Amino acid sequence: MSATNLVGIIALPAVLLVGLLITRVATVMLTFTGLSRDLAWFQARSAFSCCGFTTREAERIAEYPVRRRIIMFLMLMGNGTVVLAITSLVPFVIRLSEAETGSLFSSLFIFGASLFLLWVLAASKWVDRRLFRLIGWALRTFTRLDVRDYHGLLHLSEGFTVLEVPVKADHWATGSNLMQLRLADEGIQVLGIQRVNGAYVGTPTGETYVRSGDTLLLYGREDLLQALDQRRKDEAGNLAHVEACASQRALIEEQARRDRGAVRDSAPFT
Repeated sequence: MSATNLVGIIALPAVLLVGLLITRVATVMLTFTGLSRDLAWFQARSAFSCCGFTTREAERIAEYPVRRRIIMFLMLMGNGTVVLAITSLVPFVIRLSEAETGSLFSSLFIFGASLFLLWVLAASKWVDRRLFRLIGWALRTFTRLDVRDYHGLLHLSEGFTVLEVPVKADHWATGSNLMQLRLADEGIQVLGIQRVNGAYVGTPTGETYVRSGDTLLLYGREDLLQALDQRRKDEAGNLAHVEACASQRALIEEQARRDRGAVRDSAPFT
């Protein structure tokens, strides 16, 4: 068997192998955006083959720019792989029709063995785990890729946001620690504190004090954060805190009632 015939036989398995590697890389990238590994694998395969999406999954991808770019790349590469597969298969079929009996069986054997080996590699959990780790390591080591979709993970498109609040001398939070401020009771989470001297407190605790000149990095509903930004250290500011806590408690109680109702509705009849 000539080298030309051998290249023609393994061309299609080689194209499929490239497609497999592309979906593996995309799967790792999608997991970096916060998807579970199984869901990332399914979406990568679906996008590469341009089929298999449900409406809910398509909406989840379309909402987040990073995932959308990855899926668009997969669709483009999937279409290109299909074209390459067809163009590599046609010459192979022509060579088979012109081959002698002995050469025909050897060509079919090599072709089938290549596809079987490819299937074993694709189905192997051992290979998948190590390939997953290798791709993740390579992306982190040799690229400056930052694909984590914080916009999607924090649901910033649903009324929530991250806001920097500068703390001046007359701000309501100045001179108190986080336990005294009880911002969590308002539905606001403190992600970090940038000190005036340049230090950053990335994991503040209840004992962490807020000082004049600090900048609070906060997460919560945008309207709550904007209101806190304007709050001053006076009776009106204290009253605003009490009202915000009461509103948050009412919201939590309403959600709890909805959850209990959902549990009752989903309970089996006896």
